[in-house]
Amino acid sequence: MKIALVNHGCPKNLVDAEWMLGHLIEKGYEITLNENEAEYVIVNTCAFINDAEKESVQTILELADAGKKVIVTGCLSQKHKEELKNAIPEIVGMLGVSEINQISDLLHEVTTNNSFVQKIAKKPLYKFPQGVRRQQITMGASSYLKISEGCNCACGYCIIPKLRGKQVSRPIEDILIEANELVSKGVTEIILIAQDTTSYGVDLYDEYKLPELLYELNKIEGLGWIRIMYAYPSFVSDELLYAIRDCEKVVKYLDLPLQHYDKEMLKAMKRPVMDYDKVIARIRQVIPDIALRTTLIVGYPTETDEQFAALLDFVKRTKFDKLGVFEYCREKGTYSYSLKPQVLKKVKKARYNSIMKVQKYISKEKNMSRVGDIIPCIIEAITDENVVVMRSQYDAPDIDGLVYANTTFECCPGDIHLVKILKADDYDLFGEIVESVG
Repeated sequence: MKIALVNHGCPKNLVDAEWMLGHLIEKGYEITLNENEAEYVIVNTCAFINDAEKESVQTILELADAGKKVIVTGCLSQKHKEELKNAIPEIVGMLGVSEINQISDLLHEVTTNNSFVQKIAKKPLYKFPQGVRRQQITMGASSYLKISEGCNCACGYCIIPKLRGKQVSRPIEDILIEANELVSKGVTEIILIAQDTTSYGVDLYDEYKLPELLYELNKIEGLGWIRIMYAYPSFVSDELLYAIRDCEKVVKYLDLPLQHYDKEMLKAMKRPVMDYDKVIARIRQVIPDIALRTTLIVGYPTETDEQFAALLDFVKRTKFDKLGVFEYCREKGTYSYSLKPQVLKKVKKARYNSIMKVQKYISKEKNMSRVGDIIPCIIEAITDENVVVMRSQYDAPDIDGLVYANTTFECCPGDIHLVKILKADDYDLFGEIVESVG
């Protein structure tokens, strides 16, 4: 039987989708990413914010209208396990986030009994698949590697702990096995992901193990780069910074979502109240060439003009290399849902625009400072016009900038080359490949 899959959401969701496909292939199912080719379609959904929910629901409705038998997995099924089937009766199966190992059992029951089947735990606790090879649906220079799932934090705006449960770290040995498998498939860059990468291991080993994991991954032959995403600021220790500095395969890049700067706002967000100026100064002291990315939230309930001004001033003086901003999205089930006063939509939009205007100038300034530099870059693709599309070590896929290069070298995706930067714009760099390094 041929089964189709449509995936929504974050890289963590993508990894879950690929594990489910691995389960199904082991059970003899044929997989397609073209929903027109299959009677049954799995929709792996996202429900982090309202827009993500709407996108997932729209996909389900379109498939149902096309006469497909839809199985819903991921965060939307976990969040709306009571209401979703009633709202969309065409759904034939629903699977919770901690039940991805049961996808083949659910599909077997649905197809054998021709009746609705639901497997969703009331209190999710993620279980990493054992002995299952991911069936990757996106293959290229880079691949995401999930090191833990769930979260022990309770940020005021976030529904994820309710949907994904407490943190569950994956044993180092299992991570290394998968990392080696990815490299054997031709992956050059491994991107470590979790809801909170920096607290990796504390639930499994009673201590923070990300530094040790980095040292072990750094030993893998054939691996080019290791990148860290989603680093919670409280757990960025000197030990971690030394590991990033000293492991030559760990790119000098850190994704550090701070969300705000004002201490009262951080309290309202139930985030760690820290002196972020000191945190960032220490990071840059230990790793002078590091690129720092952050994400911020504007318009969180109770945010005043003065508190936003403090955040904007922080952005101006810190000069993050990469920065993303979200307008606060009210989410039922979170602490912030009932906070008052809520910030007007037009105020949130104005604050978003103010920060992005400042960051655009900073990004251009940072990029212009790269002109004349020779930096390692990884090839993503080659256009029909023979322009090489690349990323520097200072850019993560899909969210950061690109490097466009000309070359006389033979190139293929996944190769790492040295590129001399000749010009820059607001977010991208342009240059020429001057040397192949792997």
